[in-house]
Amino acid sequence: MIIFNQAFTERVEFMLDKLEIRGFTFWEDVQGRGHDQGDPHRGTHTWPEMNSAVLTVVDDAKVDGLLDAVRKLDKRNEEVGIRAFVWGIERMA
Repeated sequence: MIIFNQAFTERVEFMLDKLEIRGFTFWEDVQGRGHDQGDPHRGTHTWPEMNSAVLTVVDDAKVDGLLDAVRKLDKRNEEVGIRAFVWGIERMA
């Protein structure tokens, strides 16, 4: 799962294409607050920014490349914010 400031939307889509990750589910207008220094993203007058989220299931061989790409994107603009979370999928149909 990748959660990111909407300002990163095009870059995240490009990253998924570049890594040949085709299957995903995308949510827009995701509210929340990041790490302990993050500002809320609520879509309000006070906190106008919003997040988006992508959920994708990838082969183990692609996980490290995806995490590296997310880290690089985050380093380019840490104030904007992007995080990725990995957990194992036991079954799917």
